[in-house]
Amino acid sequence: MGVEIVPTVEETLNGATLPYEGPATNAPENEPESPSNWRIEDSEQLYRITEWGHPYFAIDAAGHVIVSPKGDRGGSLDLYELIEALKQRDIDLPFVIRFSDILADRVERLNACFAQAITRYNYPSTYQGVFPVKCNQHRQLVEDLVEFGQPFQFGLEAGSKPELLIALALLKTPNCPLICNGYKDREYIETAILSRRLGKNTIVVLEQLEEVELVINAARELGVVPVVGVRAKLTSKGEGRWSTSTGEGAKFGLTIPEIVRVIQRLEEVDLLSSLQLLHFHIGSQISSIGTIKDAIREASQIYVQLAKNGAQMCYLDVGGGLAIDYDGSKTNFHASKNYNMQNYANDIVAEVKEACEQGQVDAPTLISESGRAIASHQSVLVFDVLGVSESPTGAPVTSENNDHLILRNLWETYQAIQVENYQECYHDAIQFKEEAISLFNFGYFTLAQRAQAEQLYWACCEKILQIIRTEDYVPDDLEDLETSMASTYYINLSVFQSVPDSWAIEQLFPIMPLHRLDENPTCRGTLADLTCDSDGKINKFIDLRDVKSLLELHPWKPGEPYYLGLFLGGAYQEIMGSLHNLFGDTNAVHISLTPKGYKVKQVVKGDTMAEVLGYVGHDRDDLIESMRQQTESALEEGIISLSESQRLLNNYTQSLNRYTYLSVDSQ
Repeated sequence: MGVEIVPTVEETLNGATLPYEGPATNAPENEPESPSNWRIEDSEQLYRITEWGHPYFAIDAAGHVIVSPKGDRGGSLDLYELIEALKQRDIDLPFVIRFSDILADRVERLNACFAQAITRYNYPSTYQGVFPVKCNQHRQLVEDLVEFGQPFQFGLEAGSKPELLIALALLKTPNCPLICNGYKDREYIETAILSRRLGKNTIVVLEQLEEVELVINAARELGVVPVVGVRAKLTSKGEGRWSTSTGEGAKFGLTIPEIVRVIQRLEEVDLLSSLQLLHFHIGSQISSIGTIKDAIREASQIYVQLAKNGAQMCYLDVGGGLAIDYDGSKTNFHASKNYNMQNYANDIVAEVKEACEQGQVDAPTLISESGRAIASHQSVLVFDVLGVSESPTGAPVTSENNDHLILRNLWETYQAIQVENYQECYHDAIQFKEEAISLFNFGYFTLAQRAQAEQLYWACCEKILQIIRTEDYVPDDLEDLETSMASTYYINLSVFQSVPDSWAIEQLFPIMPLHRLDENPTCRGTLADLTCDSDGKINKFIDLRDVKSLLELHPWKPGEPYYLGLFLGGAYQEIMGSLHNLFGDTNAVHISLTPKGYKVKQVVKGDTMAEVLGYVGHDRDDLIESMRQQTESALEEGIISLSESQRLLNNYTQSLNRYTYLSVDSQ
């Protein structure tokens, strides 16, 4: 049974088709252009917000990013104004803003897509999704998901013992699945099986052969009939960054011969009726719909065969992999996807129905573990710029007749640069600069002369750069000029704490200014974080054609805030961060829409310095006492005054109670 893939960005909600209509805040057609001829539409195109952000993010007429937490159903907030209001509540940057309404909308959309697919193909069973807790374990988010999932009997997936404890305590919706994956010991399995006494639909997924005997022994001892599933290693493999973690060499799962052994063993102990679920997982962020179709086709046949071998099969868990479009290109690039949520649901429903009809077995309840697709959009990481390091451009130092010949040559090169000869002038400028450095190294150039030579050289580069930015073709030998002239924007953030995938696997996330989007972003730059590590930077950004190494930014104005936002980071990033340089968790704010605007549902304060020091074994009181003793010794020796010692101790003690990030207001 074939499935038509609709080449649009349509999604469905409550059974209705929601066509893409562009941003909600397009400027009027007759709006006068700004003096720079830069329009809101230019920013929309540059940062691709209408492609990756629809229907939640757009730009308004004031040049501010707005968020529509309920998607197409109305209601929006100005992010710049929200940031200013949060700062007035003494919530310091950086912070994560979590929009509960987006989370609810994502859950509803996923269920609506499957509901529409089930209706379209007359599928004789149902869909019940689960949220994999590993994507984001924060209590407030998991509690929201449980609440929003109640109408759909939407469950949770646990991949470890701690996550199982979270799921058991928070998931109280009757009959919704609680899928138990990951490595399991006897305590894990006993806890999961006993929870069925509480009325929970707990399903233990067998991923290692050793787990079979643990389940059998626990069932005998407890006198509780378990419900189990098997995770299959498919020959169908994923793609992109996680392709090596799937297939026959995958870390988890059972081969077909091992699954046959599980069936035989369960039949021996009269527990074959407990086998009710088949699970597979071909990786995260599957960008091609063809890969998903191949996997579901193979898994459907395994499901049919399990049912024919006597297992009382009820569930088919298709795992994760439902991708999101980080760069908005709608392709099979690893940061994108060539399908939409409705295509995904259609293919799964159609393939499973066809296999079950051919095999003459009952169609299963479909389960998916779509964590990335549910959680990514709901949060925005907001941070400010602390300062900028720019290339040494500016007005060149003019050369006098009595200056060294090299300085005069550089000045003449600068004056001669035109569209017709910029490439030749570029190479001349390089040669003269290298000659100046050589003379300096041999003691024939003064420091002032070298400074003048370099300033002239960079002035040449700046003039040439302005020309090549207007050209359709850039010569190969000038391709790196933009990068070499780029600025470094220092941001109040730790990449290792807040965007670990950007550093670890070069994951792309949409990053853009949150205001001034009615201005031409004339600067090009990379982002450098607060850590002392040279890897603490972001220098890969989304682009339609591929990946760009520089981000278009506005000139930094000292004394004025410049806010940037990182989007689609709500899955994994908020939980995987490290304490590099002891920068801790950021502040987190939970926002929900109300008829009168919005409400700050909850503020989760980020780590203080005392807290992160405690994580690595340093006791706050011991640290203060050590400093006190040192100041007393210094007082006794007369090398510090009493007022100085008290000021030092007060600053030290107050710092321990403060946020690990910088306060721009105190600089």
